[in-house]
Amino acid sequence: MTEGKPASPNTKRRTAGSSPELVSAILLLVVTAIAIVWTNSPFGSTYEEIWSTILAINLGPWQFAITLEHVVSDGLMAIFFFTVGLEVKRELSVGELTEKSRAIVPVAAAIAGLIVPAGIFLLLNAGTLAAHAWGAVISTDTAFLVGALILIRPQHPARLRIFILTLAVVDDIGALIVIALFYSDDLEAVPLLVAFVLLILVFLTRFLPPSVRGALYAMLGLGVWVCFDSAGVHPTLAGVAIALIIPVVTPRRADVEQVVERTRSFRQSPSSDYAVEVNRALRQSISINDRLQTAFRPWTGFVVLPLFALANAGVRLDAQTLSDAMTSRLTWGIVAGLVIGKLVGIVFVTAVLDRTGTGKLAPGLGLSRVAGGAMLCGIGFTISLLIVGIAIEDPELQNQARVGVLLASVLAFGLGWLLLSGLDHFRPTHPVGAKLNRPFDPERDHFVGPTDAPLTLVEYGDFECPFCARATGTIDEVREHFGDELLWVWRHFPLTAVHPHAQLAALAGEAASRQGKMLEYSALLFENQDRLDHNSLLSYAQRLGLDIDRFELDLNSPKIERRVQDDAEDVYELDLSGTPTFFVNGKRHHGPWDSKSLIASLEENQTRDAQQ
Repeated sequence: MTEGKPASPNTKRRTAGSSPELVSAILLLVVTAIAIVWTNSPFGSTYEEIWSTILAINLGPWQFAITLEHVVSDGLMAIFFFTVGLEVKRELSVGELTEKSRAIVPVAAAIAGLIVPAGIFLLLNAGTLAAHAWGAVISTDTAFLVGALILIRPQHPARLRIFILTLAVVDDIGALIVIALFYSDDLEAVPLLVAFVLLILVFLTRFLPPSVRGALYAMLGLGVWVCFDSAGVHPTLAGVAIALIIPVVTPRRADVEQVVERTRSFRQSPSSDYAVEVNRALRQSISINDRLQTAFRPWTGFVVLPLFALANAGVRLDAQTLSDAMTSRLTWGIVAGLVIGKLVGIVFVTAVLDRTGTGKLAPGLGLSRVAGGAMLCGIGFTISLLIVGIAIEDPELQNQARVGVLLASVLAFGLGWLLLSGLDHFRPTHPVGAKLNRPFDPERDHFVGPTDAPLTLVEYGDFECPFCARATGTIDEVREHFGDELLWVWRHFPLTAVHPHAQLAALAGEAASRQGKMLEYSALLFENQDRLDHNSLLSYAQRLGLDIDRFELDLNSPKIERRVQDDAEDVYELDLSGTPTFFVNGKRHHGPWDSKSLIASLEENQTRDAQQ
């Protein structure tokens, strides 16, 4: 895992549809049903009365008033979009979407998912009074989409989730821009200008001392939200905008070592001052992006999304409305746009980009699974209902449109569930990179320990990675624990996206191995990770007494380059995303990679083999 992604266990939990997320999804579904029943009950009038309650703040001549429904849909949902935006920004910066060819696919698919549904709707409603409501079919409801994916729990959903979330964020931005351009008659230039200035300040906040960043981000974020709302722009866009500006940084070894030093001081002399210092150092050693995701995720899952569903799912379904809707071009235009348009637009563009090589899908994410995700993207709710209220004045047509939105959402969810479940049953996938695709080869691999040892630990890493096993001393502790029962294997994974000298260092390590000094040379590389330029690499070879002429010749040898490239091709086939990545007896190790965790994983494997 890269320096910028220290939270491997959390990533696994988040993408696997674990118990908290499943409970959140079920809660969302239950609350949605409650809202629909409430609206259509004898007490239905209280639904509108409660959510239309006005909350106001008066400060002298200045007044800010907002309904309770808008507090939830515009205020709390900005937090949800902020959290989703943080996750997408992280994947674009240090995760699955750092490769442009992968990132371009969901972005282009999202744009097609805006255009094609609108085209289908206009084809069915051109020349009618409802034609102006074409914007009701362009937006995917990200909140319900995330809940649906967790509820369905498809096999190995990690990459499908990332693909859909990226697509949904672009979709939401596009939909909110459409509202601003086509469904807002009173855009205010001054608040927009102020919001732009505040966003610049959000960007500049990263250069301030860490101790003041959090509070400043909060205050500026609130200011951006107020300005967007005052300008007539959907204020949830503020959440996405701020999330995409907040930086994603990789943990630095120096920061981690500082935590260790301060913890040691606290252990030797416990005091509140040392405790505060340790706590501050811990926070600052982790990217603010990761910290904010961890902090906000429970709130969005158990508070924001259920309240959102309760405030927005109350659609009246009386007999007359349903009867009129079944024969309405408006209703079926919305259904066709959301259900068919989203599917066709997303899948078609994805297929074209993938087949032409312009973009590519992550391993394990085929077109069939993209189709299942695309079907779920037909769940259009909040923005769709918002545009229906803005674009259509006739109450009867509004009701028909709302029925269309609700019907389309139910169909999209049901068909998406059937498609993904069917794929899992008839075309099950296997997790990419779960097992080594090339066994240990003593003639080729770099290793320490007996070749017939019962335990094998294969590490993919690079010499500039501050958290690889030899850099931290982890492997020394693991080897000391197991002795001759462990075989440790090193394979190259030059992570050049964040480690610019990793490729050259790998070549130098191979050149040193030609003279039998790979382990000694690699130790020097790990000790001097901030000095891996060409001249420094030559000086390390000279320090070990290597033949410099031969070393430099090998350093530039195509055969050496091919050797490193072979390991890199393994990495691509396994679809590894960062260093270090470990395999225990050929199986991928998930979770932390400190010595205690690796020892526990190896012992668990040892026990399992003994029982078999």
